[in-house]
Amino acid sequence: MNKRDTLFGLIVIGILYFIFGFVTWLNGTLIPFLQTACQLSEVAAYLVTFAFYISYFVWALPSSVILKRTGFKNGIAIGLFVMAIGAALFIPASYTRSYILFLVALFIMGSGLALMQTAVNPYVTILGPIESAAKRMSIMGICNKFAGILAPIILGSILLVGFDTLTAEINQAANPADKEALLNTLSIRLVRPYTVMTVILTLLGLLICFMHLPEVEDKGTDTAQGHSSIWRQARLWFGVIALFFYVGVEVIAGDTIIKYGMSLGIAQESAKYFTSFTLIAMVIGYFMGVVLIPKVINQRQALIGCAVVGIALAACAVIVPKGLSVSFPFIDLGTFSRIQMQVPITVLFVALLGLANALVWPAIWPLALEGAGEHTKTGSALLIMAIAGGATLPLLYGKMSGIFGTQTAYLVAIPCYLVILAFAIYCRKRK
Repeated sequence: MNKRDTLFGLIVIGILYFIFGFVTWLNGTLIPFLQTACQLSEVAAYLVTFAFYISYFVWALPSSVILKRTGFKNGIAIGLFVMAIGAALFIPASYTRSYILFLVALFIMGSGLALMQTAVNPYVTILGPIESAAKRMSIMGICNKFAGILAPIILGSILLVGFDTLTAEINQAANPADKEALLNTLSIRLVRPYTVMTVILTLLGLLICFMHLPEVEDKGTDTAQGHSSIWRQARLWFGVIALFFYVGVEVIAGDTIIKYGMSLGIAQESAKYFTSFTLIAMVIGYFMGVVLIPKVINQRQALIGCAVVGIALAACAVIVPKGLSVSFPFIDLGTFSRIQMQVPITVLFVALLGLANALVWPAIWPLALEGAGEHTKTGSALLIMAIAGGATLPLLYGKMSGIFGTQTAYLVAIPCYLVILAFAIYCRKRK
């Protein structure tokens, strides 16, 4: 491929990463919203993340088979169309207020993303030297997380206007019919944003179909450690395990922080910004990756640093007293106005986990796929399966928060970072 085709391919992938981020980070807003609209328990509310992320586990390997038949470009277009179907299902789900249908819609959207990411992630790894793959992944991560900053603010400005007042009215409604009418009014707020999303995803899918996007073939014959079987790829499998725990802790940091802030007495109107805090910290981390990798530090050293910082921040989030807070300036990207809010320091430590998480995904991918050779596509699918960590570990957090409290439950993040640290150390010993 010439430089022009390579650059064009990376620009298209950057746009797709923006779509990934926007759709993925809506979940932090959906969890408290659907908990009220569908009258759910604490654990049941986190089935939002379960339904979304378990689709990666189900569809990752089938996605690899689909891509071998359709090619990368057509696979991306199919993924966009599948996501559009999932977004469209939100419309009947909103009118019927069916939580099961909401979960089915989220599963379908996640399935489309699984197909797209199985194609797109190795694209970034292959388009350039392996030594700078984490740098390219960091650039893509900036696109992804910038969308993630916008997503909860935009959706929150639609769904959460007067949310606290409406919730109080729902809780105080004595007549079941009145309560049902209020819940229906709340649920229907989802119709407009997901209708727009359906149209955009469909148009993007059509655009990809008619766009010239170069195919990437990984026909290498070299295999790690000279073994032909993928079951002998120890580094790859350890990378899958590390990525499982990473995605789990990333989703915990981004999708639980709104409910955590509310549990500390923060109004919904203010708490809706907390997911954006986490993603701003991630964007800062990605910029650091672009500057530092590989000139100052290598990918493995970045992974070690992220794991150590993550352990320290998670411990601080649990230890710092809930009552301590700081006045925090913030730019509302929905209205572009400057606002001032009191944020508990423990919430800021949870948000700063985004900084620790930023370079983990960009570093694990190239480290795990290094030397995979002919197993690159299948290895990519296995790494995508590891995104199921985002389905299971937030449920564990939800269970722990019900038993030990929302703050103590963040202890679940520490063993996750220990696994990531172990993988980074292993990569040093196993060249």
